[in-house]
Amino acid sequence: MTSYRFPFRPTIGIVGGIGSGKSEVARAFAALGCEVCNSDDLARRVLAEPEVIAQITSMVLPPTGASSLLAPDGSIDRALLARAIFASADARQQVERIMHPRIEALRRAQFAAAPESKVAFVIDAPLLLEVGLDRECDAVVFVDAPSAMRQERVARTRGWSTEELARRESAQLSLAEKMQRATDIIRNDASPAELSASVARVLETIKGRGPRVG
Repeated sequence: MTSYRFPFRPTIGIVGGIGSGKSEVARAFAALGCEVCNSDDLARRVLAEPEVIAQITSMVLPPTGASSLLAPDGSIDRALLARAIFASADARQQVERIMHPRIEALRRAQFAAAPESKVAFVIDAPLLLEVGLDRECDAVVFVDAPSAMRQERVARTRGWSTEELARRESAQLSLAEKMQRATDIIRNDASPAELSASVARVLETIKGRGPRVG
């Protein structure tokens, strides 16, 4: 939970199903003056660190059909790494132990450097609940979208089949548990203008509640 300062600037976590539009919600928060930390962006920075590359390639076996986790330029091939960690819980845990402390350090540095004009801090992290980041948050927003809409989005943007989406989501907490653990819900199945209005309402609600206790 964030410390209480005046004026109160809440820390808000974003959760939801794959393809629900969490990044859209994060951008709407940013447009309202929030400091948004995108964990995927930080992960890319961490994966480019030579020490991290060396540790991951020495500890994690490449997926079936690949001889290495490295791309031709010597960087980590993110697609191959994703296949490797989704195929092995041990590999996933090893990568998390290497990356999560570094990502957390970058997040804290970003928030510490944010200007006083920022009205809130937002964490856009795919595994926010799984890694316990909700303990750092005054509010957790669940982004809800119909299953068919989520499937259409990931098919269009990532080329995933229904089976691939189900496989990826099986490695995360269920949607029911994510929703149950959230403090607020934003429905993302309408126009961008309606989504922006919903995000604005939720932000004011969160600020009005004050800091999370306990």
